[in-house]
Amino acid sequence: MSNRVVQGRMVTPERLAELVEGESVMDAEDIEDADRDCPDCGGDVLSVGYMPDVTAFVTGYKCQDCDWSEREA
Repeated sequence: MSNRVVQGRMVTPERLAELVEGESVMDAEDIEDADRDCPDCGGDVLSVGYMPDVTAFVTGYKCQDCDWSEREA
């Protein structure tokens, strides 16, 4: 598992996915660097692929330094 520091806390892939989704997720892949900067603060953005339910797979993006996040199907 690729745990990473986000906003000063160590998070697992599942926890990072929950921060993006706003609720529990079924499964999450390893956290990766998204190779992009946060549009709000310019910080580093991480990505995580996850399943919010049994029928969907989405990619979530979360800034390591601020509250910004987004998801795409």
